[in-house]
Amino acid sequence: MLAIRMQRVGRKGHPEYRVVVQDARLTPTSGRVVARVGHYNPHSKVVTLDKEKVEYYLGNGAQPTPRVVSILKSEKVKLPDWVSIPNNDKKRSIKNAEKLRRNRPAEEVAEEAPVEETAPEVTAEEAPVEPVTEESASEEVVSEEQPTEETPESAEEKPAE
Repeated sequence: MLAIRMQRVGRKGHPEYRVVVQDARLTPTSGRVVARVGHYNPHSKVVTLDKEKVEYYLGNGAQPTPRVVSILKSEKVKLPDWVSIPNNDKKRSIKNAEKLRRNRPAEEVAEEAPVEETAPEVTAEEAPVEPVTEESASEEVVSEEQPTEETPESAEEKPAE
């Protein structure tokens, strides 16, 4: 079976390609070519094809590679019905798009930012005042009546300073 493929030529870092008809079992670099049908320069996008030769080999069953099919299609070479045209839709979907920062609401992004919160200092003037009720007033009176005396035992337990 014959294949219409591209054979790389040119120097390192500056590829150019020959469009060749070759036995499909051989590698493109083997050098054993049935026919050279064109040339492609990817830097300048220049394509030169012998359209009659290409149509002849396509008519005899030569299989073009997907890249060659796109080049032939751009050069308006008539392709047989059995040639599969590659789908070159560049629309790609992003997996887990909701995880991207640009797709998150602004509130979530602000919450995730590490912010060091300091405890506000409360002064006596700003301290919240609890309303005095009868129960709380009687508890305060009882606690004031009981004097706190130090027993000798508690004095011994304290470390000497």
